[in-house]
Amino acid sequence: MSEILSALIRGGDRDDHVRLRLVQTLYTQPNTLSVGALAGCAAAVSVAAIMRTPLTSLLAGLLLIVGLCRIGAASWLARSGARGDARRLELAYAAGAFAYALLSGVLAAVVLYMAPPAEVQVLAVASTLIFGVGMSACCAGRPRIAIGQMLLSVMPVVLVAAAAGGIVLPTLAACLLLALWGMVAITLSSYRTLKEQIAAAEASGRMAENMRRLARTDVVTGLLNRAGLNHDLVELLMGLPENRKLAMFWLDLDKFKEVNDTLGHPVGDRVLAEVAKRLRAQVPQGSVLSRFGGDEFIVVADVADRRESERLAGAIADEIAQSLRLDGRRIDISTSMGVALLPDDAPDIDTLMQGADLALYHAKVGGRNQVCFFDTSMTRAFVRKKEIEAELRAAIARDELSIFFQPIVDLDTGRIRSFEALVRWFHPEKGELRPDEFIPVAEETGVIITLGNWITAQAARACAQWPEDVTIAVNLSPVQLRAPGAALGILTALREAGLDPRRLELEVTESLFLDDNQHTARFIEELSAVGVRFALDDFGTGYSSLGYINKFPFCTIKVDRSFVSGPNVGRKSDAIIRAVAEMGNTLDMEIVAEGLETIDQVHAVRNAGCTLGQGYYFSRAVPDYLAAMLLAQEREESPDLRRAAP
Repeated sequence: MSEILSALIRGGDRDDHVRLRLVQTLYTQPNTLSVGALAGCAAAVSVAAIMRTPLTSLLAGLLLIVGLCRIGAASWLARSGARGDARRLELAYAAGAFAYALLSGVLAAVVLYMAPPAEVQVLAVASTLIFGVGMSACCAGRPRIAIGQMLLSVMPVVLVAAAAGGIVLPTLAACLLLALWGMVAITLSSYRTLKEQIAAAEASGRMAENMRRLARTDVVTGLLNRAGLNHDLVELLMGLPENRKLAMFWLDLDKFKEVNDTLGHPVGDRVLAEVAKRLRAQVPQGSVLSRFGGDEFIVVADVADRRESERLAGAIADEIAQSLRLDGRRIDISTSMGVALLPDDAPDIDTLMQGADLALYHAKVGGRNQVCFFDTSMTRAFVRKKEIEAELRAAIARDELSIFFQPIVDLDTGRIRSFEALVRWFHPEKGELRPDEFIPVAEETGVIITLGNWITAQAARACAQWPEDVTIAVNLSPVQLRAPGAALGILTALREAGLDPRRLELEVTESLFLDDNQHTARFIEELSAVGVRFALDDFGTGYSSLGYINKFPFCTIKVDRSFVSGPNVGRKSDAIIRAVAEMGNTLDMEIVAEGLETIDQVHAVRNAGCTLGQGYYFSRAVPDYLAAMLLAQEREESPDLRRAAP
């Protein structure tokens, strides 16, 4: 009995969402309620019509009104999904159910008390009892309603039957009490089972939602990952007002790899988390914010026009550029950013991402630490780059490329000491393509790895046919150097050509040391150990750090042509050449002057201390057979024939 009382007085379940689901079960089968109510009303009207007493007519009329109201309310709530406050929905259902049950029970008790013909008593009592018992299953989700209906419908009959004389009706009352007890137990058992199933379903739903959230979240920054970005972008686009635009900001942290390499990945992760925090503080509410991968972030915001997107891009860049401190260490970071707008630059999300990516690419190529907005010319440049990439791959496969050789001459003796290998591309339809047109594309796309290995192999084969005192110089791209097995590829080319490693000189620029110092050092050490020589190319145009010369085993320094034949040649450039030459001579290094075009320039660099010269004054780059002829001719003539006159 305590369990029954507990079910009757319990105000509701602790989990409001589970309670709402249980209340909603009351409204899931409006047809069942309608059929039951109509059957009960039909029985009541029939009883009232037979007995024709004011009381039975009144009770039947009230029962009919309540029944029709319940049918209408149940149908309307079922169509609307029975959403809203669980307590209010439960009270609304209970009011109708209790009223109907009480009227049905009182009518059956009155009929039993008035003792009309037996068939009338059976109709009235049976209809009420069927209704009361049926509620134990229909309303099991809310046991107090189910039990309340049973008590209100059955107890009036029990009381009248118990008070009657004889044996039959009191026996009926006792049987009804036992049946009532059993139905209460069944109702409570059904309730517990239903509640556990709903609670389990809710828990599974929450777990599934949590898994979806985790699958769309970046663990380092707490921002959306790619999957989450794609999902939220669709929702943001669907809710975009007609007079607004979507601005996509694609960010790439500049030289973030150095942070990981020098300070470790844990510090790098903390930097990424700090960047995410700063982005959250800057972007407008409702924006989509994602870590796209590595050190790339994407922000998508709702803006009014391009000017607003420019202000937001500037604010983001300025915020990220602020120095941060981790464990007392100051870390300076900056970002390159590409921006594209929808619908100005793209009709859909995919095209918008392509535009922002292209703008980011141009921002990085333009020197990093800058914001670049998408422009249609970028698409043309991208298409042209892809075209060159495809044609270059095909040219390598079809052997359309050639290696030309430009002499490097000893300024003291006039003899050829070396050749620099230069690639030439003679396109069958477009004619000769300049290296400065296709080499950058090869570096950006990774084709330079294949191309660089091919150039080294061809140059080594040519040099193997020359006199042993003549060497070959090959330019080395930073991209080629960082490729897996870069040193092995060069050693393989030397072995297959049968060329002594000491006859190969690899020319590198200062930019090589800015991004990956450790890897560069291992590469140079591995090849230097077998005799390969290294030259520092274009010296004087970059950072020109003397630390590179002190740290790495350079044998040659090539003074950039801008100091020899550029528009600013004069007393200052001459002093710079003299200083570099004096340093080189002290360190027992060769100093090559590039871009020599006149005899006066030859005199100037030789007097400044340069030991080698290269330029049109001596020879343009020539095919391998002409290079061999130059060497053969030089050996036949006087060694002083090409000596520059003092």
